[in-house]
Amino acid sequence: MTNLSRCFLASAAASGFLAVALGAFAAHGLKQQISPESLAVWQTGVQYQMYHAFALLAVGLLYQLHASKILKMSGLAFILGSFLFSGSLYALALGAPKMLGVITPVGGLAFLVGWLMLFAQAVRR
Repeated sequence: MTNLSRCFLASAAASGFLAVALGAFAAHGLKQQISPESLAVWQTGVQYQMYHAFALLAVGLLYQLHASKILKMSGLAFILGSFLFSGSLYALALGAPKMLGVITPVGGLAFLVGWLMLFAQAVRR
């Protein structure tokens, strides 16, 4: 197993763990502390983080079979997207300045790049 494959798999596991933990935290700890709108923003962050933990898991497994620059870009884009998209939503839900919201679409763009690279890898072979 390559170091990068190991990194993608470890990142997928950590991201999945955090998505479950943060979802549970919201359901049990934040529910009474933040508005329903903020809770919905938090849950969106959790959902996208979990979706992309699975995507990153797939990239890590595929990278073991065929290490390529395209898969590397896909995995890195998913990691960056999770950090920027979900991370900014968590911060906004907790009351961060609204201007932080400009980061969220950048994370969404990173997700799109990750999926496009995964598509490119699929049609390339």
